[in-house]
Amino acid sequence: MTLRIVAAAEGRRLNRQWRGKDKPTNVLSFPAGEPLTPGDEAGSLGDIVICAPVIRREAGEQGKAPRAHWAHMVVHGVLHLLGYDHESERDAVIMEALERELLANRGFPDPYQPKDAVRR
Repeated sequence: MTLRIVAAAEGRRLNRQWRGKDKPTNVLSFPAGEPLTPGDEAGSLGDIVICAPVIRREAGEQGKAPRAHWAHMVVHGVLHLLGYDHESERDAVIMEALERELLANRGFPDPYQPKDAVRR
């Protein structure tokens, strides 16, 4: 897996090129191929691109510790590389539960907790 940190201009360019959205986004995932399944030989999962200025801005807006938001975006990106998505409500519930569990196991708070609850 490759993890690349980019500035806003590159984040915007990649988001426009690959998702048709003309603005920088927090994280983009580019799978190397079909998602790996248990028993597969290790190979490249793909690439994750994280836009640092967006992460900084979102952490402030959402009242999150920057380190926790960075951790969330890495976990989120890796789950996309493993084939998870949040296009449907059902898929979002599954993916968000995995994010919560993985982050909690590493000592990070629930990234989907309401902003006011995070500040307490």
